[in-house]
Amino acid sequence: MATQLLRLLPLILLLPVILVRRGASPPPLQRSRTIGGGDLHPVVLLPGATCSQLDARLTDAYEAPSPRCAAAAPRGRWFRLWKNSTALQDPGAAPCLADQLRLVYDPAARDYRNAPGVETRVVGFGSTRGFLADDPADKDLCMGRLVEALERAGYRDGETLFGAPYDFRQAPAAAGQPCRAFSRFRRRLRALVEHASARNGGRPAVLVSHSQGGYFALEFLNRSPLSWRRRHVKHFVMASTGAGGFVLMLRSLAAAAAAAAGGSPLSRVRTSSASAFTALPSPKVFGAGTPLVVTRARNYTARDVPELLAAMGLPPQAVALYEARALPVALGFQAPVVPTTCVNGVGVPTMETLVYWDGDFGEDPEVVYGDGDGLINSASILALDTLIGGDPRQGYYRSVKIARTSHAGVISDAAALERVVSEIMEATAAVE
Repeated sequence: MATQLLRLLPLILLLPVILVRRGASPPPLQRSRTIGGGDLHPVVLLPGATCSQLDARLTDAYEAPSPRCAAAAPRGRWFRLWKNSTALQDPGAAPCLADQLRLVYDPAARDYRNAPGVETRVVGFGSTRGFLADDPADKDLCMGRLVEALERAGYRDGETLFGAPYDFRQAPAAAGQPCRAFSRFRRRLRALVEHASARNGGRPAVLVSHSQGGYFALEFLNRSPLSWRRRHVKHFVMASTGAGGFVLMLRSLAAAAAAAAGGSPLSRVRTSSASAFTALPSPKVFGAGTPLVVTRARNYTARDVPELLAAMGLPPQAVALYEARALPVALGFQAPVVPTTCVNGVGVPTMETLVYWDGDFGEDPEVVYGDGDGLINSASILALDTLIGGDPRQGYYRSVKIARTSHAGVISDAAALERVVSEIMEATAAVE
């Protein structure tokens, strides 16, 4: 079991909520007109990783990995690929699910695609119902509690409340790198925002994201014309997303690489996904003097991630794709130049340094813990104040840090959820 060396949390974390505000204050509010009334600005939600549902359809080109998978593979009709709880809990069905869920990189197209013979589609784009699951744990993680709270405030799905699920296996790629999945998502999200605005008297939309959804939302905004952003986006509320990734992602990749080498099919899905590299610690946030992984032979900083991935056993192509597609996006993290509120939990022990002393990345590391939300490190959270709030182009920016609140707790714990809803209602109620 990993040794937990807990650091003392900064004294400032004793405060229940910490606010950092830059730029002009928002205009006066008129809540009585907004809550439950007809003057709501539309809200578009982008959920976290694995919260979007995916359907699949197998064509005649699909070659099943085993006779059992071949017998169970439905041809020519759509079926639920993710989240398929039945297959995930069945050891015999898991290899079939993994084979259909994996991505492959096509060197000719210079892009990721589904396995041959597998077609996929995102379920319920435009609706929040597309990423809500029946399991209470999924509801906590996948914005279910937030949807319920917004509905109590007067929002209605498909009228004033909309959802933008996405293929969570994919990720935005660097400029010049083809990424058909994200390009299609951008087109669909732009059309959805315009539709939501038109349906609500031309009022611009409030985008609200959680976790991985923040990366998609931020890249969407930064790749949209500034004139379009100013016309169609009133506010961006980004919950539980840092500016520079997090150390736990390194632990996850090391475990997945070791398990994949040992024959775990679901681990191969993890290492084949473009999104596996999205939240790796960024050199823009974690400096050259900050060791993230320690071994007897050497220390690895954020600048050494390519060498670390190779040492973990990831294939050279995966390392090259990280350097060409994911790393430039991380280094290009910048303000969305729309009014923005970032909401993050702090005061929760969070992996800060991993010690694989013997260099065996298949073993559990010793762990040095620091501050964060249990997933995102405080360095990544605090960097938002500099990279977004400190950008002279940004204008209004607010950072809300909620003490003793976890990554998922920001959108599910009662007190934190109330604060997030308050931020959304304040953004949507401000009179321009």
